[in-house]
Amino acid sequence: MVFQQFHTADPVFASSEILTSERIPGLASSLREEVESTQIIMSVTTINPATNEKLDTYEPLTREEALEAVAKAHDAFQTWRETTFDERREILLKAAERLRADTDQFAELITAEMGKRISEARSEIEFCAEIIEFYAKGASDFLADTPWQADGADAYVQYAPIGVLMGVMPWNFPFYQVIRFIAPNIMAGNTTLVKHAKIVAGCAEKIEEIFRDAGLPEGVFTNLIIPSEFVDTIISDERVQGASLTGSERAGAAVAGAAGKNLKRSVLELGGNDPFIVLEDADLEKTVAMAVKGRMVNTGQSCVAAKRFIVVEEVADQFLAAFKEQVSQLTLGDPMDEETDIGPLSSEDAAERLQKQVDEAIKAGACAIVGGDRPDKAGAWFNPTILTGVKPGDPTFDQELFGPVATVYRVKDEQEAIELANRSSYGLGGSVYTKDIPRAKRVAEQIDTGMVFINQPTNSQADLPFGGTKNSGYGRELSSLGILEFVNKKLIHHQAA
Repeated sequence: MVFQQFHTADPVFASSEILTSERIPGLASSLREEVESTQIIMSVTTINPATNEKLDTYEPLTREEALEAVAKAHDAFQTWRETTFDERREILLKAAERLRADTDQFAELITAEMGKRISEARSEIEFCAEIIEFYAKGASDFLADTPWQADGADAYVQYAPIGVLMGVMPWNFPFYQVIRFIAPNIMAGNTTLVKHAKIVAGCAEKIEEIFRDAGLPEGVFTNLIIPSEFVDTIISDERVQGASLTGSERAGAAVAGAAGKNLKRSVLELGGNDPFIVLEDADLEKTVAMAVKGRMVNTGQSCVAAKRFIVVEEVADQFLAAFKEQVSQLTLGDPMDEETDIGPLSSEDAAERLQKQVDEAIKAGACAIVGGDRPDKAGAWFNPTILTGVKPGDPTFDQELFGPVATVYRVKDEQEAIELANRSSYGLGGSVYTKDIPRAKRVAEQIDTGMVFINQPTNSQADLPFGGTKNSGYGRELSSLGILEFVNKKLIHHQAA
């Protein structure tokens, strides 16, 4: 299954951010611990973004309870690392079965908590089951000892688990993001802790329940409802060996900093500003359909959604006219309704932030030829929007617009398209549209991103590596590469006695 998605540009962490001595000069470790242990911990309330109505309330762990979870994960690692691939496989496949058996229940929870259209929520659950099956069935091959010939002596590389891992996950694909992190690492023999985004706390608890009911031992995967300030403490704990984050640049820098200063491994999947390059020989009918699909997936709340539409002058008028017509026909509606085109954004904060970015773009000279504002209705809604006239140096030129907002650029030729595509601090994904596949490959090879797709928007599937470069992060997830990020690639070299 091909799954088009992705991730949140919103800070995963609260505005207070992670407390570190570097962020607060002169704050000694002992003082930091005192602050963390005595601060008032607020309860977490989930809100339906389609109505702004309260859903449920969750109580966060104290600092001491969070560290107790670390201890349990460390203890669990001592036995989990010794289990066989067959034992791990059996448990994970039961979790996949549960996901499929109760797809509607889980999809409705996703839709209620973050507003995803129900059809997309069901696809997310199916994709989670596929990822679990991919690693459950493939891990023994991916992690098999690799023979290594060198200097006339025999050697091999062993792939061994390293211990407790901390994951910090966003809200926009609330089941998928967690499964993408824990499935390969659990199959590798590691144990996992996850701090999920607070607006999908119900999803976070449900995922833990699914794996617990499948027979996963306590401590192998633990959901942590904790204040953001505790993340630094957990990553710094000597029992934790690595950290993975999907989220904003700011949150990524904080997690990478915490991991780096403690010599821990880290994987970051951050924001994106994916170029969608349309060359003069593209099939415009199919390309425009892909443009709408690529931008509006998950109401535009995807790190690898197409965001910058770079069109050569020869076909720019035709593309823009057709794109405008199709986007104008999209309607907002109840995300639980199968016929809805566009659901709400994930929260009122997200909608307000996007409106501010669009207003800044227009103030700088851009034109909203479709949309550009919010409808007069309760909920975190934003009208589908197309911006033209955004220029290098404008406030939003190199920002990620995380919602149903497309920016369209005209360029004179292929080379200018490549140059504009690369004029970004981001480097996650991108796509190229042309009937000339050898030409498309040449263009793709010149785009500074971790992924480039030809004649389709950037997407995701279990057996393809996923990740970016530049400010979009580092490391790879999914595929056989994803399971190798948090293992010890140990060389064992031997000669005759």
